[in-house]
Amino acid sequence: MWGLVPLFWPLLKPAGALEILAHRMVWSLAVVGVALVVMRRWAWLGELLRQPRKLGLITVAAAVITVNWGVYIWSVNSGHVVEASLGYFINPLVTIAMGVLLLKERLRPAQWAAVGVGLGAVVVLTIGYGRPPWISLTLAFSFATYGLVKKKVNLGGIESLAAETAIQFLPALGYLLWLGARGDATFAAHGAGHATLLAATGVVTAVPLVCFGAAAIRVPLSTLGLLQYLAPVFQFVLGILYFHEAMPAERWAGFALVWLALSLLTFDALRTARRGARTLRGRGGAVDAGVVEAGVLDAGVVGPRVASADAAPADAKP
Repeated sequence: MWGLVPLFWPLLKPAGALEILAHRMVWSLAVVGVALVVMRRWAWLGELLRQPRKLGLITVAAAVITVNWGVYIWSVNSGHVVEASLGYFINPLVTIAMGVLLLKERLRPAQWAAVGVGLGAVVVLTIGYGRPPWISLTLAFSFATYGLVKKKVNLGGIESLAAETAIQFLPALGYLLWLGARGDATFAAHGAGHATLLAATGVVTAVPLVCFGAAAIRVPLSTLGLLQYLAPVFQFVLGILYFHEAMPAERWAGFALVWLALSLLTFDALRTARRGARTLRGRGGAVDAGVVEAGVLDAGVVGPRVASADAAPADAKP
């Protein structure tokens, strides 16, 4: 679903990216609110309100994901689907770089090599585009920052999305009312079908998150992390085959370098996980699947998206 979402945003035209973004915030809160009522999961709210620091982090997360969502919607509807997909390809590399710069984490040689190849890819793509790939970099850095903040907050996926959209709700609703007062709103001006599609932005945001949460408790996290690459792959293929975006040789070269970097990360992560399993067996202990998967997570393949089954910032997805 996340990989096919570029097919959805163009259906919302003639609404502009900001109007679509505002509707996504408003209707996402409605959808997750109903979900929380059905599941009767409200205990976290009082606890959150009693922790100003955590509430502040949620506010930062809401601001960062607003940028991420807005840039993604604009890029898709402006003919930059391929460049947007690149942002989610390089996100694990950006996450690792932020871990080194901000958290003083130490990298293995293969991880350093992957980051170096990723930087080379950005240089090649900058030459190819005639400018830095700012859409990709904005999406990657905003998502990586969002993951870092969510790691500090440690709140469940649906609960976190509810808190973030609650913070976004009043500014988004105010913007929509302002558009309506100016006569520029499209919600009621283009028929019931258009209004229904705008309201469906909440469903498009929440349903993949619910499915992700259900999968996270059934599928090994190492597998789940690798499956995350399917989303940008689908977006990339759609950009070329469906939206017919140009892919000159220098862009292919840049993407090839990114894929090489991701291959290095994946190989290093799986090798690290196997070493951990052999070490445990050598000590005569049972191999804990969670420990093995943690090696993959720490290796940077999965990134912040699937740090845990509950607290994963998967709601940041495009």
